[in-house]
Amino acid sequence: QVQLVESGGGLVQVGGSLRLSCAASRSIASFNSMGWYRQAPGKQRDLVAVITGGGSLNYAESVKGRFTISRDNAKNTVYLQMNSLKPEDTGVYYCNARPLFTSYWGQGTQVTVSS
Repeated sequence: QVQLVESGGGLVQVGGSLRLSCAASRSIASFNSMGWYRQAPGKQRDLVAVITGGGSLNYAESVKGRFTISRDNAKNTVYLQMNSLKPEDTGVYYCNARPLFTSYWGQGTQVTVSS
């Protein structure tokens, strides 16, 4: 089992920045990947960014150049630095962890970008 706790969400104005954190209850060093997903009201949960165990990065087209995912294995934590935020970035952001054959989700953190 892996518990994931997200933090760092909040209300921010257009063009602002936020950094989300996802703390895992055990070592993430061997995980296949960790990622961030976003769910806007009335929409499905979509991938925002993912980082693999080997350090490969993948981003949704809509956030490329604005968001950066990173991991600190020593702290069992994954981060999502979000810059130049837009109203369409509003939603609940969920952390996802994928050890070998399983998938775990955090409870989500709300990000609201106001214009």
